[in-house]
Amino acid sequence: MNKKSNMIIGAIILLLGVYFLLHNLNIFRIYIDIFDIGFLFSNFWPMFLIIPGFFMHMAYFSGKNTDAGILVPGGILLVSGLTCQLSTIFGNWHVMWPGFLLAVAVGLFELYLFGPKEKGLLIPVGILGGLSFIFFSNTLRWYFEYNFGKFIIPLILILLGGFIIYKSIFERKEF
Repeated sequence: MNKKSNMIIGAIILLLGVYFLLHNLNIFRIYIDIFDIGFLFSNFWPMFLIIPGFFMHMAYFSGKNTDAGILVPGGILLVSGLTCQLSTIFGNWHVMWPGFLLAVAVGLFELYLFGPKEKGLLIPVGILGGLSFIFFSNTLRWYFEYNFGKFIIPLILILLGGFIIYKSIFERKEF
């Protein structure tokens, strides 16, 4: 098969996995009107956190702002927004709450990576990241223990489709 057909097959498998995952999580509701402002705001309010965080990252990585300190609030807003968005859509606040600890750890770690490399930043990153990992592993173990069948097949399809797309984009052509 050629590169284009592999990408199409990979995209189909990936979208199929996303569809099954969203269907199993009861995301698709027949009565939802996409143009209902109340529905959009109540389900997508975390975009007010994600978009500024994204633009802070864009400002730093595009060179418009050379101060790595902008990555701290950018990382916190981005990860907090993603945590809130996933919790709002899937209704799993009881599972995603450690994402707020992870948000601060990500913001500080970005400052360490792209800033002056102060080793003192790794202490709160390690503590917050470790606590987040411990709390996530505990809540996710409980959550997946009861819902494992809903997730395994769609996640396998998503990973397989993504892998096929990745291989078709980055495969080397030998002459």
